[in-house]
Amino acid sequence: MRAAIWAKGAVALLAIGAIAISILNLSDAGHGLQISRAIVGTTPVTVFRPVGDTPAPVVVIAHGFAGSQQLMQPFALTLARNGYLAVTLDFLGHGRNPRSMRGDISEGTGITAALQKELGEVVTFARALPGGDGRLAVLGHSMASDIVVRYAQANPDVQATVAVSVFSPVVTASSPHNLLVIVGALEPQMLRDEGLRIVGLATGGKAVANETYGDFTQGTARKLVLASGVEHIGVLYSHDSMIAARQWLNQAFGLTGDSFVDRRGVSLALLFGGLIALAWPLSSVLPRVAAAPAGSGLSWKPLLLATFAPAVLTPLLLCKLPTDFLPILLGDYLALHFLLYGALTGTMLLWLRPTEPATATISKRSIILAALAVAAYNIIGFGLALDTYIFSFWPIPLRWPVMAAIAAGALPYFIADEWLTRGAGARRGAYPLTKFAFLLSLAIAVALNPTKLFFLAIIVLAILLLFFAFGLISQWCYRATHHPLPGALANAAVFAWVIAVTFPMIVR
Repeated sequence: MRAAIWAKGAVALLAIGAIAISILNLSDAGHGLQISRAIVGTTPVTVFRPVGDTPAPVVVIAHGFAGSQQLMQPFALTLARNGYLAVTLDFLGHGRNPRSMRGDISEGTGITAALQKELGEVVTFARALPGGDGRLAVLGHSMASDIVVRYAQANPDVQATVAVSVFSPVVTASSPHNLLVIVGALEPQMLRDEGLRIVGLATGGKAVANETYGDFTQGTARKLVLASGVEHIGVLYSHDSMIAARQWLNQAFGLTGDSFVDRRGVSLALLFGGLIALAWPLSSVLPRVAAAPAGSGLSWKPLLLATFAPAVLTPLLLCKLPTDFLPILLGDYLALHFLLYGALTGTMLLWLRPTEPATATISKRSIILAALAVAAYNIIGFGLALDTYIFSFWPIPLRWPVMAAIAAGALPYFIADEWLTRGAGARRGAYPLTKFAFLLSLAIAVALNPTKLFFLAIIVLAILLLFFAFGLISQWCYRATHHPLPGALANAAVFAWVIAVTFPMIVR
């Protein structure tokens, strides 16, 4: 007992130390900059301005689908620390922008035009800022790669364009000017092929990665950089990406800055690793809910059946049903997937459950207190870090009803899943097995409807990280409380929150 107390105390100190060090390192990235926020129309923007009187080229930096301006901080900080006036924004329907996108996302042209117009408004604002020298570059990720390309084509005074994780059918052999393409080496092959195609347009069809073609002074420079070891989100934090963007703009504008490259990967790992680790000693203060561990405690054969039957049936049952019932892209499908998956798992549990012993006394008050405590830690603790360094986490009023609807779908899944994987005699590895099955279920859904659900394939890593982090916390919660419900309620709350604040709002 005493050894466990000492161990938890040591982990708490180490976790707090890791969190403190990471925050200091991350805060230092803005050293020497004036960082301010503004609203352009209804569009939230952040300005990263070098301290000093030297006029600087302006770079407007745009996030991709389901992103927000926090995701683009590494590029903004890197470029601002090297002599550029960088401006980020939250597009329509994203982050804290109160205006939804309008139209059919599969048709695209109306939404594309609206985003291009919004980008133009932010560019006008950015070029009017004190400290700009009149020159302009644009940088966009994923969805925004096409938006910045189109904007640069319509405005030839854009001297350089950086397209990250690019897909853009409108690129020509000569437009836009001085185009750099950055693609993560672990991204889908189609994005790497698209990068080679775009560079090849300017070289007669033959192009290789990491080779510069054309002439900056003529506006014909073009290059594809493959950022090593990263995928669709990791490319935004890659050292290769930061170096490539800085060098490209330096060549386009004749600057020589090479003093800083954002390297937040290790600091973010320390920060979130510390937050996860700190939850273990903190779980000791949770109230005991049940005298004996509650849960199904299923043996392997019924466990496998209850795990994989819902994984296969859910996407098959949903593939022909209308799922566009919320003003949020993909969030409504995920809510239905959670709901049906949870209902099927619960049905399997009722069918397969072993003979139950006499019901042990449980404390409803303790369930509520434990669930509130864990949910508060997950949402506030992780939320502060996520909102500051990763993506917009605090919801605008428009998103609260959406969050409630998604929570109604997430609750049955997490309650059924926690009960399935917990209990006396629960099989080791049951919890990660059911998460694998859920991801497999999403993969089947994408395969059945790739046009509508393809983006789910891109965010699998993010979902996996959420399952890992909050799965560990729910496990420690279960060990402390002896009941699956507090962890299930807390996980449903945080997943509903993340989905509701991440995916874009749309009026169809």
